Amino acid sequence: MRIGVAKEIKPQEYRVALTPAGARELVQRGHEVLVETGAGAGSAFSDAAYERAGASIAPVDEIWGGSQILLKVKEPIAVEYPRLREGLTLFTYLHIAADEPLTRALVDSGITAIAYETVETDRGALPLLAPMSEIAGRLAPQAGAHHLEKPKGGRGLLLGGVAGVAPGRVVVIGGGIVGYNAAVIALGLGAQVTILERSIDRMRHLEEILSGRVSLLMSSTLQIEQSLMEADLVIGAVLIPGALAPKLVTREMLGAMKESSVLVDVAIDQGGCAETSRATTHSEPTYVVDGVIHYCVANMPGAV
Repeated sequence: MRIGVAKEIKPQEYRVALTPAGARELVQRGHEVLVETGAGAGSAFSDAAYERAGASIAPVDEIWGGSQILLKVKEPIAVEYPRLREGLTLFTYLHIAADEPLTRALVDSGITAIAYETVETDRGALPLLAPMSEIAGRLAPQAGAHHLEKPKGGRGLLLGGVAGVAPGRVVVIGGGIVGYNAAVIALGLGAQVTILERSIDRMRHLEEILSGRVSLLMSSTLQIEQSLMEADLVIGAVLIPGALAPKLVTREMLGAMKESSVLVDVAIDQGGCAETSRATTHSEPTYVVDGVIHYCVANMPGAV
C-alpha cells in the first residue's frame, strides 16, 4: 500500500498525521510511505528523521496524486478540494456536520473519506478523538483564564483567587472527556467548578474520580440558564459523535451573564454549543457578543 502524509496548510496548524516512529512501523509491514516535504517541521520532525525511518520525502503533487491512502490531521481546506479524487482514501478529522462546502466537495470528488472523530470501538468509545479531546479540555481553562485578564478585555479576574478574594466560578457544560479534563485544570488553578451533565451514571463516576471537589448538576435548559448567571468562565464541552452540537447556550442567556465573562466553546468543530458561536483562529481567537468574550478556536490542540 502506498501511504502519503500531507503537510497541514490550515492556518496555525502545526501537527502532522504520522510520526517517524509510525512511519517505521508501516514500512516494516511492507508499505511504502511518502511524506510531504516539511510536513513534520511544525512538530519538530525533520525530513531526515522520516528518511531514517524508511519513508520517502516527496512534493505535494506526488503526495496527493500518487498515494492510495492519504493521512492528514485536519479537514481539507478550499484550496485542497481540487486534489480530492476517486480512488484515494482520506483519513483525517473531518467534522463535516458543520461544514457543508467540504461535505459537497467530498461527495462530488468520489473520494473515500474516513473521519477520525467517528471511529468507534465495539463499546462505543472514540479512540482517535479522545486524545485531542483531552488536550482541548486541558487548554480550555488556560485560554479562559488568559482572556479573563483585563488587558485582554476580561473582568480582571484571577481564577484561583488570592487570600481575601474568592476564586472564579467555572461552569463546564458536558461531563465527557473534554469536560473532565477541563475540570481537572480548572481545579488545579483553584477555581470553583460546576459540571452540568445529563447522565447520572457519568456524574457518579465524575464524583468518584474527582473526589467530590466539583459540583455536579443535572443539565437542563433552566439549570444552564441559572448556572451561566453566576459563571466567570463557561466551557462548552458537548459532543454528539458525527452530528452538529446542540445549541444549549442561547443568545438570551448571554444577556444574563456577567459583563466581560468568557465562553470557551470547545464544541466549535461540530458547530458550537452556543447560538452565538462561530469559528475563530489562534491569531484572532476571540470576539464579543453582548458583553461576553467568545473563544471559539476550531483547532485548539494545534497550539501544542
